[in-house]
Amino acid sequence: MAAVKITYYTEVLSSWCLWAEPMWAELKSRYGGRVDFDWKTALMRPEAFPASREQCEWAYRRSGCTVMHSPFKLSTGWVEPKRKGGYPAPNLVAEAARDLGLTGDSLRLTLAHAAMREGRKIGAMTEAVAVAAKATKLDPAVLRARAESDEIRARVDASTAEFHAHKITQRPAFIIEDSIGDKAVFCGLVRIEPFAATVDAMLLDTAAYASHAAHYGSPPAK
Repeated sequence: MAAVKITYYTEVLSSWCLWAEPMWAELKSRYGGRVDFDWKTALMRPEAFPASREQCEWAYRRSGCTVMHSPFKLSTGWVEPKRKGGYPAPNLVAEAARDLGLTGDSLRLTLAHAAMREGRKIGAMTEAVAVAAKATKLDPAVLRARAESDEIRARVDASTAEFHAHKITQRPAFIIEDSIGDKAVFCGLVRIEPFAATVDAMLLDTAAYASHAAHYGSPPAK
């Protein structure tokens, strides 16, 4: 295992997670082979979703235009004001696909793109599976059965509880840990500079500890 690990807590339908994806890709490119990367699902609570397309539109103008200066506008077509219980389906599908061999980021990004760029209503399991199956060539019946299994739901609920145990509320969230016990928590940030500075510092510190151990061994017992 690498001396540093980054865990990314994400939700498919979080626009801020979508804005964070280029930074996440850059981190993986910059530190590949030196840092372990993993993502985990952190479901948003039903009440955290927009109650209307107008609410969603307002939030997208703030994040996309004012903060991120995005050259494109996000679609609110995925919003279903009358939907009860939130939108877990795309997250369950992404998690199920991991068991079927797709452990990277591509399917999460495909699902997010389908919703927030194309306006597809992937809150419905049928639509989420259709998007995923077309993009991956996975058998839709197998994928849906896995996504609707108790095991996948339990895994997603566990990672969501893990997210809340860090006493954070915003997605994306990133936990950066190293082999000497240091931990940094970033919640809601999407720009690379603080992440790169933290990873660089941890890599230097862990290398220094390794050098010391090579020269002087374990600490004295007494």
